[in-house]
Amino acid sequence: MAHSHDSNLLLAAIPALAFAGCLLPLLLQRCGRAVAAIAAAAVMAGCLGLLLRLAAAAFAGQTQFFRLAWLPAWGLDFSLRLDGLGLLFCLLILGIGLLVVLYAAWYLPEEDRLGRFYSILLLFMAAMLGVVLAENLLLLLVFWEITSLSSFLLVAYRSDRHESRISARMALAVTGGGGLALFAGILLLGEIVGSHELSAILDAGERIRSSPLYTPALLLILLGAFTKSAQFPFHFWLPNAMAAPTPVSAYLHSATMVKAGVFLLARLYPALGSSDLWFWLVGGTGAVTLVYAAAIALFRNDIKGLLAYSTISHLGLITLLFGLDTPLSVIAGIFHIINHAIFKASLFMAAGIVDHECGTRDMRRVNGMFRYMPITATLAIIAAGSMAGVPLLNGFLSKEMFFAEAVSYSEPISWALPLLATVAGMLAVAYSARFVHDVFFNGEPVDLPRQPHEPPRWMRAPIELLVLLCLLVGVVPAWTVAPLLDAAAGAALQGPLPDFHLALWHGFNKPLLMSLLALAGGVLIYALRRPLFAWQEQLPPMHPRTAFERFYRLLALSARRCVFLLDNGSLQRYSALLFAFVFVLATWAHLSGPPGGGISVPALVADEAAVAALCVLLLGTVGATALYRERLLAVILVSLVGLAVTLTFIRLSAPDLALTQLAVEMGTIILMLLVLYYLPPRSAPKSSAARLSRDLLLALLAGGGMALLTLLMLSAPAASISGFYLQQSVPGGGGANVVNVILVDFRGFDTLGEITVLAMVALASQALLERLTLRSPAHDADGRRWDRDVHPLFLAMLTRPLLPLALTVSVYIFLRGHNVPGGGFVAGLITSVALVMQYLANGIDFAQPRLPARPAPLLAVGLLLAAGIGVASWPFGRPFLTSAHGHVQLPLLGDIELASAMVFDLGVYVVVVTVVVTILAGLGRLSLRARSGNEGPA
Repeated sequence: MAHSHDSNLLLAAIPALAFAGCLLPLLLQRCGRAVAAIAAAAVMAGCLGLLLRLAAAAFAGQTQFFRLAWLPAWGLDFSLRLDGLGLLFCLLILGIGLLVVLYAAWYLPEEDRLGRFYSILLLFMAAMLGVVLAENLLLLLVFWEITSLSSFLLVAYRSDRHESRISARMALAVTGGGGLALFAGILLLGEIVGSHELSAILDAGERIRSSPLYTPALLLILLGAFTKSAQFPFHFWLPNAMAAPTPVSAYLHSATMVKAGVFLLARLYPALGSSDLWFWLVGGTGAVTLVYAAAIALFRNDIKGLLAYSTISHLGLITLLFGLDTPLSVIAGIFHIINHAIFKASLFMAAGIVDHECGTRDMRRVNGMFRYMPITATLAIIAAGSMAGVPLLNGFLSKEMFFAEAVSYSEPISWALPLLATVAGMLAVAYSARFVHDVFFNGEPVDLPRQPHEPPRWMRAPIELLVLLCLLVGVVPAWTVAPLLDAAAGAALQGPLPDFHLALWHGFNKPLLMSLLALAGGVLIYALRRPLFAWQEQLPPMHPRTAFERFYRLLALSARRCVFLLDNGSLQRYSALLFAFVFVLATWAHLSGPPGGGISVPALVADEAAVAALCVLLLGTVGATALYRERLLAVILVSLVGLAVTLTFIRLSAPDLALTQLAVEMGTIILMLLVLYYLPPRSAPKSSAARLSRDLLLALLAGGGMALLTLLMLSAPAASISGFYLQQSVPGGGGANVVNVILVDFRGFDTLGEITVLAMVALASQALLERLTLRSPAHDADGRRWDRDVHPLFLAMLTRPLLPLALTVSVYIFLRGHNVPGGGFVAGLITSVALVMQYLANGIDFAQPRLPARPAPLLAVGLLLAAGIGVASWPFGRPFLTSAHGHVQLPLLGDIELASAMVFDLGVYVVVVTVVVTILAGLGRLSLRARSGNEGPA
């Protein structure tokens, strides 16, 4: 295969446009159904236009790449590839997607505004494009999971129906569980190769197959592929997913989602194939699925149920072809992917038309439809003929290639494979014949809810186009599908193609004889349907959904019991479990690690300041422990501990940490005092002697363990990385304040995670305070009445001029933080303390009109500032959160240093301030609710 290593921005624009356009139909749905449909179609057409501009290189056998560094140290980059295989699946995703958009606009009822439906459909389409275009397997896994989530939303589109909710949950549980297995398999594969890039993995096939990790990696990856493609025994979710609207079935369950599993088999075939384990696992699973699902399809009475099981059977056929592990079988598998997507999408749409016009899909009631809708019936009959493998149609060609591989396959299954292929072909003809005969002929309809008739013209148009493709591919394959098949097969095999010829006629041979036997045998099976149906009714019923629900309930019950044992609301139990786990883990790590050199207590110089700080620390800790039931005293003593830590940082020449610690202590202590106003002055009565002894033992173990761990760390020889940061702070981060440069540049990803957690804390605090109610709405915890007119006058007069001064100091601390102690976090804390003091001095009269009631917008602004400046490095070809800095000359101001990290620091500032503001606003609303019951005299 030829490779092109140029970074192609057009390739990146395809998934970018798909994801960016997801919300467009939802935003435009107020303009009408047609506008939402046009918006969805425009997004798909735009992606298709970009794809066609790249198609020529893929047809020529070139692989185009786009790479953007994300987390190179973790092996996770935003890297895409487009080759023939990716081109094929992108054409299926976008081409059939456009037809589904048109079909859904006419199929879904008038009361549906369609914006939500099309937005979820576009999200699924974007995720599927990401799966087939991903060069990095970890990135592929991200898109893989998005397909599971978005398909869950599509299957549960009719969320008011119990059946839809159950079916969606089942599909998510099965495919999501397979995604976890796939995640583990990808990690093992990356461990073997040393990279998660497909280019490296596909070139390391021999190394992968010779590795001892090959077997577990293959099992886990196949588990993910089999669950996605509904292979036995994970097939049961697909028939139940027919509760989704028919446009969803026509898209997800014929051309896209269920094809993701077989796409993964095709993509990883050069790396994982060519082994006995691959042959037996993939080929055996595919063979069982092929025959079993075909037999079940014959007995389904629901049209979509029959098509669902036929889909499973054809997916089994594709899986079997990949499992046969020959170049021609891989080509046949890819060819059948194309053919199956074309005829099965048209069949699902035809089934939807029958349901739409008749009001039911029960084939025991829907009979004789040829008389009422002859055009739709003719189209459906042709598509069903393709599914059965009738000559002159596309399904016949790929099925004949399957028969050719079956008769030419050598030991150990040289006799069994042709027999299995013929039986599967007979069953396919039989269920196709039942679909055609029972729906469009077989007498008159029985008690239909609606009078059937032909659908609107544009509702039938997608079926007409797909059926035309069935005919063109079946009659002139060399002029229609051959170039695309060659490109896709070459990319899947990663090598030269064997000699093969797509033609309608290959002479009288064994594959043709098998095709004729399949046609005759299928007709015979359907002719004997009455005794077969009578025999099937005597079999014990199988209810996969019922079994799944029972298993789900058992799993949920077991989880609740485990949670009850561990999570009973006792802080002591939580502490005991945590310390026990840490103790066991630490003991195991110590015993299994290399022998240490003993513990040597480092020499410490204790002067008067150190002794004073130690005394303050001891006073605070011992006092808080002894007087913890007196809540106000305990908080005051805890503040002494924070003050001692601050002095320690100052003593150890850490002004940044000292400033941060001081601001944190001020803010948290004042907030704790505010919260104490709503609590009783004393905690619960004293515990028993046994509980006190237990708590003392836990405290000694925890404290002694931490002391021992600290001594081990201090005495162990270790090379520090502080020298690197000291050397690179100015040239690499543009700042002399090493601590701040680490936070906003070198370890910016950690800081982004921390402020994300802070944002979650703010939202949780808001929800908690909104749901909190006081037992006595007219009085506080000490029995004092709520009175909004009583404020500390002196404090109020003092804090009013201090607010602008504090804000000015905050801005100063923020601006100077990159070179001297300060930064966004400390500046945010200073602003927060100033706001808290205003609240204390002026009460809710200050808080309510000035503080926002909803923190989400401000939190979003802060997170977008921090993450957005990280994303801004991508257009320059740099990893996420790469900062830039430089000097500019400004009039009057002179030389000014600017760093992009300042924007990141501003995001930190906004999040920190919003967290405190959220708590203050929540406490103010709680006060208002409490005082609302304070009417009349005390």
